[in-house]
Amino acid sequence: MKRKRFDKDMPMGKLQKVDDFLPPPEKLVLPERTIKVTLRLNKSSVQFFKEQARKYHTKYQKMLRFLVDKYVERYSA
Repeated sequence: MKRKRFDKDMPMGKLQKVDDFLPPPEKLVLPERTIKVTLRLNKSSVQFFKEQARKYHTKYQKMLRFLVDKYVERYSA
């Protein structure tokens, strides 16, 4: 005969519906303030970032933006 296990985290008594208070997914993503620029890069550099982006399931432009941001953060005084 199996014994019923008592879980103190399980609700007891009558359950009630709770209103959804979480924001929708589109409100969780904060838009980045960016400007569009034209930049000529070596083909091998772009290929490297495209391969890495594919490997880590992201966009290569986002990786390049992050790299430039980190450079600015490092050398800004």
